[in-house]
Amino acid sequence: MADIYTSHDDENIVEQVKTYGFRTPKAPKYRVLRLALAKSLSMETPPDDDLDTLIGEGKEYSLEQVTGYGKSEDNSVLDYDDAVRAILSVYHNEDLFNSDVLYKKLLQRHIRRGLREIRTSWNRSHSFINWLREELILQSPLDNESTDKNTVTQENLEAALKEIGLTVQIKEIKQGIRLNKYALYLANIHHLDVLKKGLGKLSFRLGVPDDSVTLEIGSEAGIANLYIPRAPEFWRIVSSQRLHEWAATGRTEKLPVWLGCTIMGDDFSMDLAEAPHVLIAGATGSGKTVCLHSMLCSLLHTLTPSQVQFALIDTKGTEFSLYEKLPNLCGEKIARNILESSEILNALVDEMERRNQRFVQLGVRNYEEASMKTSLPRIVAVVEELADLLLQSRDLETPLVRLAQKARSTGIHLILATQRPDAATFSGLLRSNIPVRIALRVQKHTESNIILDQKGAESLLGKGDMLVKLTDRPDPIRLHGAKLTDDDIAQAISHYCQ
Repeated sequence: MADIYTSHDDENIVEQVKTYGFRTPKAPKYRVLRLALAKSLSMETPPDDDLDTLIGEGKEYSLEQVTGYGKSEDNSVLDYDDAVRAILSVYHNEDLFNSDVLYKKLLQRHIRRGLREIRTSWNRSHSFINWLREELILQSPLDNESTDKNTVTQENLEAALKEIGLTVQIKEIKQGIRLNKYALYLANIHHLDVLKKGLGKLSFRLGVPDDSVTLEIGSEAGIANLYIPRAPEFWRIVSSQRLHEWAATGRTEKLPVWLGCTIMGDDFSMDLAEAPHVLIAGATGSGKTVCLHSMLCSLLHTLTPSQVQFALIDTKGTEFSLYEKLPNLCGEKIARNILESSEILNALVDEMERRNQRFVQLGVRNYEEASMKTSLPRIVAVVEELADLLLQSRDLETPLVRLAQKARSTGIHLILATQRPDAATFSGLLRSNIPVRIALRVQKHTESNIILDQKGAESLLGKGDMLVKLTDRPDPIRLHGAKLTDDDIAQAISHYCQ
């Protein structure tokens, strides 16, 4: 008798994990199902009831297959059913020993959520061992003792600095999320130039990635701050809970957007309404899409449908699927092809013109003044892959430029994302009208120059490490993005729709 059901997509990821993750195609499926259960249980929030809905024909499993229910010690598969039932009882604060129906329902939700998380965070071209280490083994916070073991010691740094001709006084050492901060006192002003020129040699001497040692002028006289990365296994994870806590503080921004944490772990947010448009660029695996989700979830957690409306364009057709539940999408759908994208962009231009005409009738000059007299939601338009969009139709640059030039005063804002930041994608007209730029790791310094008008993004660590260039600050700010899951996105959507 079947107790647990999976969908067609669930079964696809089960087979991929067996074949390309475990590299044992004939292994029993319960191994993957239990791994998925462990992944789901590592998440703080309960799985959504949408996971009760199955799309596409999958498979049926009994508790005997999944948890070993009824197995004796003589069998090769042990009976862990009581242990699983106890864990789920504590997780959900329910007595699942007295309700088989609820137990099976919750077990299925956890397994299906875990499979979904594996599907969205791992693919067969990536190391499954690294995925396990990052997603399950290193979920718990690192203690100071473990990070100390991977910290460049004062003696080692002083020795490396002497090799490039510097004798300095190390005033302070602080541990950040991924980097350690060393406050150096330079007695001679000319030593600053020596230090700047020797950063590459320091990276080599200290055994860290090329150009990953960075320098910042301190706030005190004679102090230069040196930032040195730790190995990835000693990074601290920025959890989605930070976003939830930030949103719960009661935001005063018109379009509050949380991007992550600073190097030393402080929350960092901005007002998209003041931006008023943003470009996000980064290579595959840099965390670009997660950054997009973080911005969208920020808005969903802090605003209501009467305050903000969304226009979503995703020509890849995979990244924005969860947002289809939003009640007031522009065009009542997510644009997934060129025709639909053209319709939405041109509709936004028409809406911009309608709003301008309405402002004239109201005797106001902009959205802020109009909002005092009439109810009008802001609109946030998001393009997931700008390069792909313009590659298929260069004509779509025209409505994008018009919106970038004129839409701010009407309460319409753009977030444009791309994996390929080149001059063809990010033309001069777009560049001059999108002042806020977010650069995640890119392949070449020329790509960093296109995004930030300076190099630096090619030396980032990846996986959410970013440089943010704002209009009111001369230098980019380095941030680390949060780790968001599909469940976090579903929660944000649910909050927005309440």
